Amino acid sequence: MTERQEGKLLTAEEIEPVTRILNQTLDSLNHMLLGRPELHKLVLIGVIARGHILLEGVPGVGKTALIRALGEILQLKFNRVQFTPDLMPGDILGTHILEETEHGRAMRFEPGAVFCNILLADEINRASPKTQAALLEAMQERSVTLLGETRVLPDPFFVLASQNPIEQEGTYPLPEAQLDRFMFKLQVLGSSAEVLEQIITMRRRGETPASPFQMSRDDLLKVFAVMEQVYLPRAVARYIARLSVATHPDGAEATEPVRHYVNYGASPRAAIAIAEAARGYALLAGRPTVGFEDVRAVAGAVLNHRILLNYNARFDKVDSTVIIQSLLESLDEAGLNLPEDVGVA
Repeated sequence: MTERQEGKLLTAEEIEPVTRILNQTLDSLNHMLLGRPELHKLVLIGVIARGHILLEGVPGVGKTALIRALGEILQLKFNRVQFTPDLMPGDILGTHILEETEHGRAMRFEPGAVFCNILLADEINRASPKTQAALLEAMQERSVTLLGETRVLPDPFFVLASQNPIEQEGTYPLPEAQLDRFMFKLQVLGSSAEVLEQIITMRRRGETPASPFQMSRDDLLKVFAVMEQVYLPRAVARYIARLSVATHPDGAEATEPVRHYVNYGASPRAAIAIAEAARGYALLAGRPTVGFEDVRAVAGAVLNHRILLNYNARFDKVDSTVIIQSLLESLDEAGLNLPEDVGVA
């Protein structure tokens, strides 16, 4: 489905039912897992934008529980793979088995765990680079090619991965090419004392309650269809393009922090991801048109793992969050904010 022509925007009657479904989903996530509404919002936006998501956090903060809860709400086929150093590509993609048939010996394909709607790649940085690379085609083309035959994965297909940032022994950091295939990289932080008190008193053994709401497949398809029609104004598209180019140290609008601390900026895939995520953010808010505020809300989650810093940044303890904030402030000062009716064609 393509964007509507002649400037016709989604009507309230078209967008309201979808927004209601999304908010019910978000409320369910907040009910099942306490204390992280903003994280849950970004995860949901990543899913409706058909993106893959990498959750990073120390053990025990609920990364796996969040992904399982989302799978329960969406009622999609869910597979979990515990990534370990001895995991092989065939364990994920599938393998060919030689078997006897009535016509003699023949090769039969046995699908791997990737043939599902939601693949939980638990502690993805514990598998070897060879096994990590097995997901590259699946994440980009939504297909698997083995022995010259390409098999299309179920639709929709998401990789929701987790990794532990503090353990180094027995881990293999994801290469930049694979990190770039994740729409979002989200930090899962510890809970406040108030939230921990609620968990201790209300959740025996940390068990997650059942979801009070489940989205049907028809509802999910309706969400995807409406997402395709959320309007991205030319001015906002230009804002995204300039933001992406400005992440490069040789970019015309690169800020001083970018020139001093960045080795490589974001890829064109990042600009596409920002546009799609901003559409999702606008839809969740019940708006038929993407605004500058939607881009600002998702830019950090899209760019934080795509900006490669140099040794100066490590020495000065500067992270990508500082870089992204400087870029957003610089572009806003350059006068890219236009009147609120910019999206009406």
